Amino acid sequence: MKLAFLGAGKMATAIAAGVSKQGILRVEDMVACDIYPEAQEKFTAVTGVPCGDFNDAAFVAADVVVLAVKPQKAEAAIAALPTLRPECLVVSIMAGVPLARLAAWLGTEKLIRTMPNTPMMVGCGATGFARGPAADGDDAEFVRRVFGALGFVGEVPEGSLDAVTALSGSGPAYVFEMVQALVDAGVSVGLPAELALGLTVETVAGAAEMLRQGLGTADELRTAVTSPGGTTAAGLGVFAQGGFRELVRQVVTVARDRSIELGKAN
Repeated sequence: MKLAFLGAGKMATAIAAGVSKQGILRVEDMVACDIYPEAQEKFTAVTGVPCGDFNDAAFVAADVVVLAVKPQKAEAAIAALPTLRPECLVVSIMAGVPLARLAAWLGTEKLIRTMPNTPMMVGCGATGFARGPAADGDDAEFVRRVFGALGFVGEVPEGSLDAVTALSGSGPAYVFEMVQALVDAGVSVGLPAELALGLTVETVAGAAEMLRQGLGTADELRTAVTSPGGTTAAGLGVFAQGGFRELVRQVVTVARDRSIELGKAN
């Protein structure tokens, strides 16, 4: 199977490195193009996959094309593509560009639209994807294998991708915001900043790993660590008074609504 990347930024680099490391595709079965020499060099340095200027032959021969350009440059970049083979699967990792628009630009409905997030760059990503009308089960399985090599992956109807964007696409920023808040709080009660950061990062990573290993639901694990009248209960009481869960719901809802707006604009 031959795979060609249109765009060679950080996310494309993560995908190429991940599928090569997991043995899903060989380095020699992939190629990329990008208009920026710096991006070309970085992509090849990390992945070993050749990357250069636009190459018609690479896309004509491809079984899978990954669209990894910035959404605002997508139409012009896609217009420069040669006619792809009818059996070629096109996978988009571009935020906010609907399947219908991609189909109009490309002249094919053998499409899968994905919404990965930035932790994919360290093999801990979360990706939602939706199929176009002509993408079959084998196409979906390929996407599961590729993105599954880089973290969690799940299929949704296209209408749910805005919610995926709001939850996991934007989610790393919410986590970083909370981490910084915890670090700042640690400093405010007398801890050195470096120690506060180390304690916070490992606490977040450890809590996530307990959930990953299925040691309990989030509510069950929270209850297990909360002794009545103890320090954790006191801290959680402040969350409850401030309406923490409702605030998070509002954050995700606003982000979902903004994703819908941007999709219409694109």
